[in-house]
Amino acid sequence: MDVSETASISTGIAQRYAAAVYDLAKETKKVKAIETDLEGLSAALADSEDFRNLIHSPIYSRDEQANAISALAKKMKLSPMMGNMLALMAQKRRLFVLPQLVKTLRDLIAADKGEITAEVTSAKALTKTQSDKLAKSLKATTGKTVTLQTTVDETLIGGLVVKVGSKMIDTSIRSKLNSLQNAMKEVG
Repeated sequence: MDVSETASISTGIAQRYAAAVYDLAKETKKVKAIETDLEGLSAALADSEDFRNLIHSPIYSRDEQANAISALAKKMKLSPMMGNMLALMAQKRRLFVLPQLVKTLRDLIAADKGEITAEVTSAKALTKTQSDKLAKSLKATTGKTVTLQTTVDETLIGGLVVKVGSKMIDTSIRSKLNSLQNAMKEVG
């Protein structure tokens, strides 16, 4: 099996769950609650190796995953809709798509609001002024409200890497040095 097949299967599963939850949340006017749930789940995925192991490891039975997810949903104060969906995913052995589901749900909510997320990687943390200026510039380019998702990567040396949808703008010094190095190899 090709790795890309696995990725596309996971994405397809995540898209179906995300569409179902989003449609239900929109119908019942609970989109704000789902947004809050997504923030908590994102933080848990980023911060807790135990949580990541629970959703990815095949050593846990369906019941163990379902019980753990139910307990976590209560402790994290997730909305009943999200808690029920996670329990269903645990019963169907689909928790491994949770990271893709969070991203897909965020994208659905943002698209409905006319927003877009830009992933920004910088050599050092951006100041509030720099973030605002970048968001304003990207809004002028895309015509949509832009939410910045920033990370710091000191190996960039300087500059930014900005990803908006399928477009990427790399103004980092690291990429310029790599380009220069490749040009030098071609010369001699």
